[in-house]
Amino acid sequence: MDTTQPLVLYVSGRIGPTDAPGLCAGLERRLAGLDPAEVVCDVGALGQADLAVVDALARLRLTAGRLGHTLRFRGAGQELRLLLALVGLDGALL
Repeated sequence: MDTTQPLVLYVSGRIGPTDAPGLCAGLERRLAGLDPAEVVCDVGALGQADLAVVDALARLRLTAGRLGHTLRFRGAGQELRLLLALVGLDGALL
């Protein structure tokens, strides 16, 4: 894998309260065995921004960090940007 380019994770559709563990497990599988690098989480195709989305994104960021990677969000709409700012995750926005 080319480590000069960040790994891109696409998150789309509607995210519910029970989706975070599966998203995190998928991220763990993708990052297994990789050297620490930046991960870009593209959230441009997400459905409605709500607390379930914020929870899932926060958990993804924690999962990446636990594995030695940084995770940043790109493509967030205004509503999601405001929610991420409210919980202190706006520093992770691209």
